[in-house]
Amino acid sequence: MTATQNPSEAVRLAPGPLARIPARPTRVGLVAGGLGAYWPQFPGLLPQLQRSADRVSERMRELDCEVVDVGFISDAQEGAAAAERLRAAGCDLIVAFLTTYMTATMLVPVAQRSGAPVLLLNLQPTEAMDHATFDTGQWLAYCGACPLPEMVNAFRRCGVETRSISGYLEEPAAWDKIERWVRAAGVRGALRHGRHGLLGHLYPGMLDVATDLTSVPAQFGGHVEVLEIDDVRARAEQVTPAEIDGRVALTREIFTVDHSVAEEDLRWAAQVSVALDRLVDDFSLDSLAYYHRGLNGETHERVAAGFILGSSLLTARGVPAAGEYELRTSLAMLVLDRLGAGGSFTEFQALDFRAGVVEMGHDGPAHLAISQGRPVLRGLGVYHGKRGYGVSVEFDVRQGPVTLLGIGQERDGRFRFVVAEGEVVDGPHLAIGNTTSRVDFGCHPGEWTDAWSVSGVGHHWALGTGRRAAELRAVAELIGLETVVVDPRRDR
Repeated sequence: MTATQNPSEAVRLAPGPLARIPARPTRVGLVAGGLGAYWPQFPGLLPQLQRSADRVSERMRELDCEVVDVGFISDAQEGAAAAERLRAAGCDLIVAFLTTYMTATMLVPVAQRSGAPVLLLNLQPTEAMDHATFDTGQWLAYCGACPLPEMVNAFRRCGVETRSISGYLEEPAAWDKIERWVRAAGVRGALRHGRHGLLGHLYPGMLDVATDLTSVPAQFGGHVEVLEIDDVRARAEQVTPAEIDGRVALTREIFTVDHSVAEEDLRWAAQVSVALDRLVDDFSLDSLAYYHRGLNGETHERVAAGFILGSSLLTARGVPAAGEYELRTSLAMLVLDRLGAGGSFTEFQALDFRAGVVEMGHDGPAHLAISQGRPVLRGLGVYHGKRGYGVSVEFDVRQGPVTLLGIGQERDGRFRFVVAEGEVVDGPHLAIGNTTSRVDFGCHPGEWTDAWSVSGVGHHWALGTGRRAAELRAVAELIGLETVVVDPRRDR
């Protein structure tokens, strides 16, 4: 931890100037059903199943999503009508509640027409039947498992992959799994509908960073907006002195401003920060990756050197920004941010073989929400390996469990999620204007570094808080990508 930080002074990001920029809500389609032939045979069955369906709808609305509930279906005609309503709703996830046996033909249109991933629920009313007293009608309320393999088989033969959750109506573990899939669908939706800014040009020589722009909408969806450094320069020229004063005041409220920061550099970073806010608003950006070299102190070099403060503030507000033209890493940061994990731009720094940890971080923008203490704004006379000078953000990532997410790209162009879980531990840090983490992966740091490096991840990735591997597997499955979890201990 740097000498100027105190773990009790973690940055507060709730309401005010750092309030999150509203994101697109996750939209979940919900349909419940059972076989209509049962209703005249067992008059009390349908009302019981509808009560269960109402409870599922109620619980779904308690999750962070918008629910499109098309009600209860009893035959193929009603299933087709529900399919049309869900298709028009543009859902990120379809949840089908199998309350009892129902034929596949009732749900195949829903799966085929919506264009969204499907989650099948088999949630019986309670943990177990009362075998001594139940009759056939009461048993049928517990029979949601019966059509489950039928649905999956029919869907797969129709080219629709699905997943399922079996449990009972109020089972906490089942609802934890449901929430995981809803969150994963929200991330998929953020990528499919996202607008991702790519500003400037590739850092010369970084071949692993280079990304074919067509591959992003092809595999994730969304749109890549190609931007110029002049898009920021022109907006910076329109920033007023009063706006600069306001951004400087906000900066001093959030950061410990180190004595190394020159007032002129602080005001310039504030001016560029306001310009970046306008850029994001004008182009409706959900993420940003940037790099521009510039030459000999000319205007473009100075603009590019002023990005770090504004990019960190945007990242904290839910618009991840990554330097070095790292489009795939800005997308990885977006994924972790939407999972509530933060997500900071990260690479290797060094290995500490005495402590058994991997030191990683990056200069430039960082996710302020995952700081262990109050972040520091440090003045740098030179940005190592880059043109320009100015201010940089420095802090330690919050101690505790963390997850790394890199988006690798294979020879055939396919993306893959590369994931690892570790724990940030305390220890010494460099005071050089970098965000830093000392991560313990539970094994020899060199062994872990080799395993991570040969995964095909590239030399940048996103680091977020918490153990997120299960959630990231769910996200990758909904997108249709492979997930590689790096843990050398499993391969021994």
